[in-house]
Amino acid sequence: MPYGYVWLLIMLGLAAGVAMMMMFLPLLLGPRNPVPTKYEPYESGMKPFMLPRRRFPVHYYLVAILFVVFDIEILFLYPWAVILRDLRWFGLVEMGVFLGIVLVGFVYAWRKGALEWIR
Repeated sequence: MPYGYVWLLIMLGLAAGVAMMMMFLPLLLGPRNPVPTKYEPYESGMKPFMLPRRRFPVHYYLVAILFVVFDIEILFLYPWAVILRDLRWFGLVEMGVFLGIVLVGFVYAWRKGALEWIR
């Protein structure tokens, strides 16, 4: 293992340890006083006047998932563009295959109506 990464692993271990400690120490050391008022939902310190649960259209989740998929595609394009001269034709063909697969997914989502905002 390259010795330059040892400090990175130590830092990641310490960060994970501190995060775990911050999550579990309040459970062990904090006071436990369960009262019904503690578990009531509130907004801006006011009493709620309706239930906090409501129906939410699934279309927003579809758009969010599609955004993540196509955002990751752009994430793959940047390093490919940086080393394109080293990859030559092989890299160009591989990226063409990748973009073809992503394009098929995009056309499928478009045909199914996942990109329409008003229904």
